[in-house]
Amino acid sequence: MNISQRTVQGVCVLDIDGPITLGADGSEKLGDKVRSLLQSGEKKVLLNLSGVAYIDSAGLGELVNAFSTVKKQGGALKLVGVTKKLKDLLVITKLSTVFDSYDTEAEALESFPG
Repeated sequence: MNISQRTVQGVCVLDIDGPITLGADGSEKLGDKVRSLLQSGEKKVLLNLSGVAYIDSAGLGELVNAFSTVKKQGGALKLVGVTKKLKDLLVITKLSTVFDSYDTEAEALESFPG
């Protein structure tokens, strides 16, 4: 899994490419990245998951951890580019009620408060 970072309209966008799974450089990498963003003062985080074809239960747990970590710091973490497979998984696990998920990056960026 590769994570690249860019800032658009004051929102830190993390483009994730590859599966989010337990193992070598899997899910923990995402959590570490989110924590380092918070330490550097970022409060608005958008995860672009369009490059994620597969996520396992550990990866899902890492998404939830990242979400709660950002929320505790007074920030917001949202998702964009969620594949149909992942969308179905979020619905089954009832996590679709937790995450704000958007179809386009423009919609997601507009959803963040000023």
